[in-house]
Amino acid sequence: MWNRTDTIAAVATPPGRGGVGIIRLSGPAVVAIADQMLGACPPPNRAVHRAFLSAEQQPLDDGIALYFKAPHSFTGEDVLELQGHGGQVVLDMVLQRCLELGARLARPGEYSERAFLNDKLDLTQAEAIADLIDSGSEQAARSALRSLQGSFSAAINQLVASIIELRVYVEAALDFPDEEIDFLADASVRQRLSHIQRQTKTIFAQAQQGSVLREGMHLVIVGRPNAGKSSLLNALAKHDVAIVTDIAGTTRDVLREHINLDGMPLRIVDTAGLHDSADPVEKMGIARAWQEIDQADLLLVIIDDNAPSAEQHDLLAQLPDKPPRLLVHNKIDLSGATPGKQHDALYLSVKNGEGIAALRDELKRHMNYQGNPENVFIARRRHLDALQTSATAVEQAEYQLMTYNAGELMAEELRLAQDALASITGQYTPDDLLGEIFSSFCIGK
Repeated sequence: MWNRTDTIAAVATPPGRGGVGIIRLSGPAVVAIADQMLGACPPPNRAVHRAFLSAEQQPLDDGIALYFKAPHSFTGEDVLELQGHGGQVVLDMVLQRCLELGARLARPGEYSERAFLNDKLDLTQAEAIADLIDSGSEQAARSALRSLQGSFSAAINQLVASIIELRVYVEAALDFPDEEIDFLADASVRQRLSHIQRQTKTIFAQAQQGSVLREGMHLVIVGRPNAGKSSLLNALAKHDVAIVTDIAGTTRDVLREHINLDGMPLRIVDTAGLHDSADPVEKMGIARAWQEIDQADLLLVIIDDNAPSAEQHDLLAQLPDKPPRLLVHNKIDLSGATPGKQHDALYLSVKNGEGIAALRDELKRHMNYQGNPENVFIARRRHLDALQTSATAVEQAEYQLMTYNAGELMAEELRLAQDALASITGQYTPDDLLGEIFSSFCIGK
């Protein structure tokens, strides 16, 4: 994965025309490249104005040069940043000169990968860099920054410390039976297990909220033609995304819109009305609707509250048991129903806005919305899986203790719990997973 003799280079600013463009280099040849391109390597941690020279010692560009001497840099290696003008042609010329002098093009995420491998960041902090760049809302950015600053890692490390402390006690009793320590009868063991379970539950809830902030929820609106699906999409988006008419079957393809509900990202898909149709174009739209249903996190099932009950039941019978569904009765301005939640359904009128606020609240509840996200960590699916694996192992440790008094099996389950948590921060992570994680980063990071 990583050759310590390589020096890497990449344009660290987005492609296109801009006032400033940055080329970043990292590796053992940085000083030699700086000598050739700048006349001399700048002093560490000082911004200097230099011309960036070609092989003929002619200026390619001029700007600011910054040198960070290892290990006091982002990657832990010698790092050079050349901050010139933001034209693509100029940046390409300067980058090509870096390659001529022995650097190679960086892979996506290789700077962050080197920072991780040089112990400048743990894995959750490295992932938080990409999450901060890709943040879709202010809350997501704040949560990613907390993870980057080490809050998530600190919580995981504290939980690991609790497990290690219990493992030491249990394994010491197993290894030194002559000491006659009956740890199985010690109430503190069960208390420690309970404490670990509470810690895990708290961190999982915070990480789960962070996962929603990062990934959002995939919401698919389904229903019969002319039930008000597109009108509801427009109401949630607060602008006209979809064409709305009184003609049934106006929507013939899927429409997508990204919105935020108090900082919570929501990916909404409006679909063609579900019914039997002889129109080949409409049939294609209905087929795409079923594809979206299979991929949804939540179905928003829109029903005309004035339609016959048999028609409502037929629609619900067609839908699969998964994903979960939220039943919404629309057009209560005609039926006279009371707006708001009743039993397992919401009643509203898109036309006059009654019940829309209740729908937004219900969607936030499905997204596990927390009004105060100050303790939320940005998290990925692999983090949640690892936390769940650890929680299951701790439950099994308690089961072995309470049911069989099996100290050896309890100790093994605690080890499995610790390994699962260690994979989150990267203390124990397979190389193929590292490659997958860092390949999703942008080049130059």
